[in-house]
Amino acid sequence: MDVDLSFIWAGIIAFAVLAYVVLDGFDLGIGIVFPFFRKRRDRDVMTNSIAPVWDGNETWLVLGGGGLMAVFPLAYAIILPALYMPIILMLVSLIFRGVAFEFRWRTHHESHLWDFGFWIGSSVAALMQGIALGALVQGIAVEGRQYAGGWWDWLTPFSILTGVAVLVGYALLGVTWLNLKTTGDIQARSAKLARPLSLAILALIGIVSLWTPFINEMYFERWFGWPAAFFSSFVPLLLALCALALWHGLTHDKHLQPFLAALGLFVLSFAGLGISFYPYMIPGVLTIKDAAAPESSLEFLLVGAVVLVPIILVYTAYAYWVFRGKIDPEEGYH
Repeated sequence: MDVDLSFIWAGIIAFAVLAYVVLDGFDLGIGIVFPFFRKRRDRDVMTNSIAPVWDGNETWLVLGGGGLMAVFPLAYAIILPALYMPIILMLVSLIFRGVAFEFRWRTHHESHLWDFGFWIGSSVAALMQGIALGALVQGIAVEGRQYAGGWWDWLTPFSILTGVAVLVGYALLGVTWLNLKTTGDIQARSAKLARPLSLAILALIGIVSLWTPFINEMYFERWFGWPAAFFSSFVPLLLALCALALWHGLTHDKHLQPFLAALGLFVLSFAGLGISFYPYMIPGVLTIKDAAAPESSLEFLLVGAVVLVPIILVYTAYAYWVFRGKIDPEEGYH
């Protein structure tokens, strides 16, 4: 039986994007909730909780973006012009956020300025990621295998809604991470803050989920047409279970359970996107197979992926294992 490498590569890139979202999501979330923790010492502990892993988390963004360019060049050539502005703003924000993360440790008198930069960089990056996602879901105008839309097509009420949803979702990941990794007052305040964020993200997921099927007839058929609706129905059921696990963990002083449940919300939302999109790279316009590079290129690049992806997974898992458990407030990044 012949193996279609384009679908294997689509799976690898989808995994890389999901890994980026769930891993970099919580450290972006740390920056987003900075204003709720006013003391420098508290913010030092918060940044110490992500210092060993935050750089490595962004590896997956490079793999996802670079893989899209190399393996699905046609999709890359169409999507990038459509999303130039949100992608540029996201990348600039991530750079500024990284600079602020380092510089806040090098000064005491101006640390509040770098803390503000860390918050802005984290928040804008999260917002732009969500807006780019919403713009892709609502559709991209294509004529003759190239982008045919306008400069501001990405900015719509729906894309703004998805941007806010990602921002709130990352904030939830951030506070559940702090609930897992810290102790004392920071842990207690994080758990308290997670409750309204949980309600907010569940409401936003519900609104986006109800809106999406009416954007595109293909989406409506995937979610409400038979027999596809039978399989699609498992996603909201599992989302409800994750929501219950999240709320139970927060109300019963669990530390790991809320974080895993929050991750589950993101994984299931990502699965919902997969149900809506498959087998398209650009909904209703360009399929995975049509967007793929030549077979020889897919084979050549797959050799490198088979070697590199397991290595990345191993060192990521090792880093989280080494720095497992609660952090010591007296030790950390300097």
